[in-house]
Amino acid sequence: MLSSPSVTIPFRQPKTALEGLTAEATAGVVAAASDVALLLDSDGIVRDLSVSSNDLARNGIGDWMNRSWIDTVTDESRHKISEMLADVASGKPARWREVNHPADDGEVPIRYFAFSAGSEGRVIVLGRDLQGSAMLQQRLIQVQQSVERDYLRLRQAEARYRLLFQSAAEAVLILDAPTRKVREANPAVARIAGREEGSVVGQGFATLLDPASVSAATDLLDGATSSTGSEAIKVKLANGETCLLSASMFRHDRTSSLLVRLTPDAIAQGIDPNATLTAVLSRISDAFVVTDTDLRILTANPAFLDLTHLASREEATNLPLDRFLGRPQIDLKIMLAQLRDHGALRNFATVIRSQFGDQEDVEVTAVVVPDDTQPTYGFSIRNVARRMAEAPVAPAIGGAVSQSVEQLTHLIGRVPMKDIVRDSTDLIEKLCIEAALTLTSDNRASAADVLGLSRQSLYSKLRRYGLGDLDD
Repeated sequence: MLSSPSVTIPFRQPKTALEGLTAEATAGVVAAASDVALLLDSDGIVRDLSVSSNDLARNGIGDWMNRSWIDTVTDESRHKISEMLADVASGKPARWREVNHPADDGEVPIRYFAFSAGSEGRVIVLGRDLQGSAMLQQRLIQVQQSVERDYLRLRQAEARYRLLFQSAAEAVLILDAPTRKVREANPAVARIAGREEGSVVGQGFATLLDPASVSAATDLLDGATSSTGSEAIKVKLANGETCLLSASMFRHDRTSSLLVRLTPDAIAQGIDPNATLTAVLSRISDAFVVTDTDLRILTANPAFLDLTHLASREEATNLPLDRFLGRPQIDLKIMLAQLRDHGALRNFATVIRSQFGDQEDVEVTAVVVPDDTQPTYGFSIRNVARRMAEAPVAPAIGGAVSQSVEQLTHLIGRVPMKDIVRDSTDLIEKLCIEAALTLTSDNRASAADVLGLSRQSLYSKLRRYGLGDLDD
């Protein structure tokens, strides 16, 4: 918003109007028009002064006689004094300036106006004490800060109660007391009542109940309206669910509302339907972790925390799973492709890394849990390092390798060793390529990643060993 220009109206005939004014009368007018008045010589030295404010007198302003005016102000105000005196000397229009003077208990703000006092370069300075205004401004700032702190506390409290309201396991509704229509409902209402989330807001509370329970529920709500609370009763919902109904009244903004709670029997009896499964997963030796479709961890059991050396489930939440599981850029791609194509993965051999870089061999079994809102992946991770260490050393590649090793043994002394080594290398390469193709369901790009080869190198070896259909 633009401010309007200031308007001044001077005396029309100052010589005629003030011609008979004596020096004493002029001094009285100057003193009355200001809290402090200074008479400066051409060098800016205070030659006379008048103080009309008790507060300013107590701050030592009466001791400025024969001192330079610029020496009585704080460092940041010195340039303002210089500008005011320069404007008076050059005849420029004067304007009010606010400066600060040092004092024992802080700084004293004064607003000054300077103008020429005739010949010889003398200057008259009028000052108005701003301590009262400064105190009011300081008090206003303190009040604003207090209001902001109170507002922040209210916002934080509202956020906490809103979080509690949204995450409560029991259904919580706020009803309009006269009409019994639902104003607010937490997500548990839709889950317990078998309705779509948000569909109950604006509906009558009786629509959630079985007709046989409406009368008893109405009596309970009537009792809650006339008192601070009532004992819970058992009611049956329209979908057949049995709950405990309790209600209490509260007033807000001159309106009456009812806080209604519907507690399912299982919760009312302290029974968690998932408690047994949760207890098993928390004690099982295999690691278990649930992720979203971006493979960010949603929850994990203590065995997973032990494998990854994480301190708590909260620390693991929202971390990417590939930070811990699988060889970088290889294994998780294969696992995801298997999960998306078939919905399950069984006994996939890979590695798991702790947050400190330790690595162990594991087997992974995974499933997709479909959901309309948020599909999730569940991973069961079994540590096989001990089992591999305890397994007897044997030809683990298969009977073909055992027979080939035996055949190669018979060649010693008949064929140069470099030829035996070359044939052994070719055999191992062929077996590795066949295993990689089987593991990746004949996905050659993924097989190349698993083997650490470029795609062109893999195709070259496929042609060499006559593996796969390369006509395309």
